[in-house]
Amino acid sequence: MDSLVLSGRLGAAPTETEPIMTSPVTRIDPHTFGPWAIVTGASSGIGKEFAQQLAASGLHVVLVARRLSTLEELGGRLATEFGVQYRAVGVDLTEEHFLSKLEEATHDLDIGLVVSNAGTWMIGDFLTMDSRALQRSLRLNVKAHLDVAHHFGQHLAQRRRGGLLLVSSTAGLQGIPFSAEYAAAKAYVLTLGEALHVEFQRTGVHVTVLLPGATDTPLKAASGFNPDTLPVKPMSPKQCVAEGLAALSANRATHIAGRLNRILAAVLPHSLAIRMYGSLTQQLMVRRSAPATT
Repeated sequence: MDSLVLSGRLGAAPTETEPIMTSPVTRIDPHTFGPWAIVTGASSGIGKEFAQQLAASGLHVVLVARRLSTLEELGGRLATEFGVQYRAVGVDLTEEHFLSKLEEATHDLDIGLVVSNAGTWMIGDFLTMDSRALQRSLRLNVKAHLDVAHHFGQHLAQRRRGGLLLVSSTAGLQGIPFSAEYAAAKAYVLTLGEALHVEFQRTGVHVTVLLPGATDTPLKAASGFNPDTLPVKPMSPKQCVAEGLAALSANRATHIAGRLNRILAAVLPHSLAIRMYGSLTQQLMVRRSAPATT
């Protein structure tokens, strides 16, 4: 996408310790984290659920993704259901100048929360992957998070309240063969957020890194993953997001979504985790390359 597409309706507005226990939906404080929240990758999956739960808390939402029509549909529904305002910003976060376009679309809003969620997942033999696709994935999975955190973090620091939530993944806890770029990118987001959590403490801004494990999203479904082959049953986006928002409210540096995911991360030896997740990804590659049968 070469240009920004902005739309919306501004109508009447009505370091991890113990596991976080939440209801299926977490409400957060609009005074601390409002009045406006930005959610990148808001068109589906975890990002869409973030928009839903933030609107349920009374926050106005800036919905960011490439598919403007999908964002419009979501924003209209949230405005009707929760009485909030929304802006739908159709922009490709892999573009070189995406940040200036996002700033143009939000400069007049008091942003209290930034959920940097957008990402993509590539699997395959590293040496056979297209280098341009790898670079594009790197821009979305790493650089976009860095740019969004740096730009909007300055605004949050000036407000001296608010929050930044970076979505990483349990994939970032170890290298994953045949998904090397993705795991490395998620490790970057994790370590970036851990450091910013400490740096931002003096400003009163909460910084949390959410690490979902296998989650029932369109991205996972499109990948062809068979839930029966996973060590942990995929969790719902609703539960994942609820835990993430609860961790943000508590100002925890990191949070692994899902009790079983936390147990696995704690007890599984690092070298075994690399081999296990690499084997699962390799199996997926084999299934995807197998000829269709009738």
